[in-house]
Amino acid sequence: MRYIVIGCGRMGAGLARVLNLKGHEVAIVDSDPAAFEALGPWFRGKKVTGVGFDRDVLIEAGIERCDGLAAVTTSDEANVVIGRIATQVFRVPRVAARLYDPRKAEIYQRLGLQTVAPIPWGVHRLAELLSFSPFESVLSLGGGGVEIVEVEIPPQLAGHAVRELTASTEIRVVAITRAARTFLPTLSAVFQEGDIAHIAVAEGSADRLQQLLGLS
Repeated sequence: MRYIVIGCGRMGAGLARVLNLKGHEVAIVDSDPAAFEALGPWFRGKKVTGVGFDRDVLIEAGIERCDGLAAVTTSDEANVVIGRIATQVFRVPRVAARLYDPRKAEIYQRLGLQTVAPIPWGVHRLAELLSFSPFESVLSLGGGGVEIVEVEIPPQLAGHAVRELTASTEIRVVAITRAARTFLPTLSAVFQEGDIAHIAVAEGSADRLQQLLGLS
C-alpha cells in the first residue's frame, strides 16, 4: 500500500515510521527539511520538502496513485484544505485530518472528512487511566463515546449465553478469544471459563457492565 503523511511533527513522524515498518510505501511532506531528522536513520520512505496543499508537491509525493493520506500539520486550516484536495481533486480512497478544535472536527466529519481530534481523545483516555476500572481498554471510538474493552469472563458466567452479557444500546460482546483463537459469537454462544471477551461499551455504561459481570 502507498501512503502520504503531510506534516513531520511528532505525530506525522511517528505515523510515517509505523507505516514504513509495516512494509508500506510512505512519502512524508514538510515545509522544513530539518523536520525529517525526526524520522531517524531507519526510515526508508520518500521525503518531500514543500507546502502540503501545493498541487505539485502532492504530485511529487505520489498522490495520484496513493491509497491513503493523513494531514497532520500544526494548522487545522491547512489540514482541512489538504484533506479536501485529497478527497475531491485526487479521489484518494482514505483520508484523515488532525484537528485541534473539536468543533471543527464535528463540522468536517459531517462533510465526509475523517478527522482525529487529539484533545477530546486525550481527555477521555486520561480520565480512563486515572479512574479505577477492572477492564482493559484496547480502543476508543468517537472521542470516547464507545470503548472496546477486554475482560476475562468470571467463573460464574461460564456456561451462560452471550445474550446475558448484552444490553442492546449500551453493551455488546463483539468477539471472544478462546484458546488463542478469536471468533465472532452469536447471542446464543456459551461462555467458557478462561474466555476473554472483547466488549463494546457505550460511554457511561461501565458500571452496568460490572453489574452484568458480577464485579460490583
